Amino acid sequence: MENRFSGITNSVIRKKIDEITVSTGSTILRRTFSFLDLTSLNSTDNNNNIGDLCEKINNFPYLFPDLKGVAAICVYPRFVPLVRDTLKIQEINIASVGASFPSSQTFLTTKIEECKMIIDNGADEIDIVISVGEFLAGNRALVSDEISTIKKTIGCTHLKVILETGILTDPDKIYSASMLAMEAGADFIKTSTGKAPVSATPEAAWIMCEAIKDFSGTSGRKVGFKPAGGVSISKDAALYFAIVNTVLGSDWLHPDHFRIGASRLANNLLSDIEGREIIYF
Repeated sequence: MENRFSGITNSVIRKKIDEITVSTGSTILRRTFSFLDLTSLNSTDNNNNIGDLCEKINNFPYLFPDLKGVAAICVYPRFVPLVRDTLKIQEINIASVGASFPSSQTFLTTKIEECKMIIDNGADEIDIVISVGEFLAGNRALVSDEISTIKKTIGCTHLKVILETGILTDPDKIYSASMLAMEAGADFIKTSTGKAPVSATPEAAWIMCEAIKDFSGTSGRKVGFKPAGGVSISKDAALYFAIVNTVLGSDWLHPDHFRIGASRLANNLLSDIEGREIIYF
């Protein structure tokens, strides 16, 4: 397929984004909260703080009965068994990062084994990073083969593929990486790890959503979209909601097809929804 973004600059895409009507009304923010992957990926994570996070999720329906909870909790692989045994709300998925997150710089056999262990311990979703260096070097077949091999390994477990768009930098590369990941079997494409200097941007989101639309049109398969990294305030979350609605339409405004990676965002959304400062998570 011809790449429609060849020669198009981020400033052109930004102009399209600036024309979007963005609502931060209560209804939008409530819906956005239900798209969150509540994430803890810190070097300081331990059984105590991850267990506490699970208990806060368990108690959430009692403290906020009028608000639908998050879509998933996302943790490092070694905490998956703890989350599996502690999380009591079956509607909330267990997600983990895998395949040598965040660098993807290890042997494919190691990536596969880690992903096997993650699903064997109870995860519903795995977030992996493309081999960014190989993609930039033009080794598309290697990158594609890694993704497709991991997807075959994990089967029906949802695979979110992180492009690290802040490193890809230009629209052409972001579009091409999006198409490659989807063609290789990604169930979601995701902007960023949150570990690179530049994380999610509206420009990258627009390009990725356009790629999803193109791929859906030719394949008939609806791939999800997840902005992550640096999305911390309600206004930004509402903008990504608006981009998905504008480019892909309301059919994508569901946790099956739209997520937002969040740590600080959860409390900020709660505060804006409730109209008072809330520090819960």
